[in-house]
Amino acid sequence: MPKVAVVTTGGTIASTRDGQGVSRPVVAGSDLLGSTRAGTEIRVVDVMSKDSSSMTFADMDRVRDTVTSELSDPDLDAVVVLHGTDTMEETAFLVDLHHADPRPVVFTGAQRTFDHPESDARANLTDAIAAGTNPALRGAGVLIAFGGALHRASGTRKADTTSLDAFRSVHPTGDLLPQRPDPLSWHPISGTRVDIVAAYPGADRVQIDACLAAGARGLVLDGLGSGNANPAIVEAVRDCTSAGIPVVVTTRVPHGPTSATYGGGGGGHDLISAGALFSTDLRAGQARILLAALLADPEHTDLDKEFDRRSRIDPAPRIS
Repeated sequence: MPKVAVVTTGGTIASTRDGQGVSRPVVAGSDLLGSTRAGTEIRVVDVMSKDSSSMTFADMDRVRDTVTSELSDPDLDAVVVLHGTDTMEETAFLVDLHHADPRPVVFTGAQRTFDHPESDARANLTDAIAAGTNPALRGAGVLIAFGGALHRASGTRKADTTSLDAFRSVHPTGDLLPQRPDPLSWHPISGTRVDIVAAYPGADRVQIDACLAAGARGLVLDGLGSGNANPAIVEAVRDCTSAGIPVVVTTRVPHGPTSATYGGGGGGHDLISAGALFSTDLRAGQARILLAALLADPEHTDLDKEFDRRSRIDPAPRIS
């Protein structure tokens, strides 16, 4: 019989609605499992009960530590993590960056609360357990099972606030086995401040300067188009990189890679000239996690090389 650890953190999947229609994560892990226990030995590990919008770097470190602790059991086949959808992409990606075990870790959650008459909680949980116990997915790293689809953690983001298939991948996986870079050595990211700054028409450097004053060790610029800004932002980026504060450029556009091709004083080419790094496929949330993980490890000094390697999401071959 397969053996799976189910780690609970809260989120909509563990929430019910009160008399005013307000959702709160109050359902214990043992109550969530129900009939999904059939045919599988389940060990429930209740870690926290939070809306994922309240997750911190310390919480994400704690989830990663719990996953690693559970995998110390040699008889375990997989770990399933129940997580809110708002920040699932960040926590799953953090775990994936450091996941060195061939056994899969599968994140899932729900769009509808546990007590909703048409909740997607049980279906997603069943799919996540099935993925975790699928021998063909050994070596696949960290996955997100949601809405009948299976995604690699890297390059996946929530793309719809209400749809039951809320997540989208850079390259949809289906039954694909992800290609993964070597895992990073583990260093907690709590205490490593990385902020996200949005580019928009007429943006000035006020937000960047405020982040630096607050102690940011790195910044992610959520740029326009293929990774562009304006001359004022470029000058602020130059000041950051000159002071040893790395700036990673991504884009607010949902699909497509960034490309440092535009000049004109504020384009991607100018940002590169100012010392910025480009996140090819990762959007701001996951680019922030990657930058924090690299900054937390004193051995990673070549951030440009690491971002070029780890932010590119290549299509994966199908499982044979």
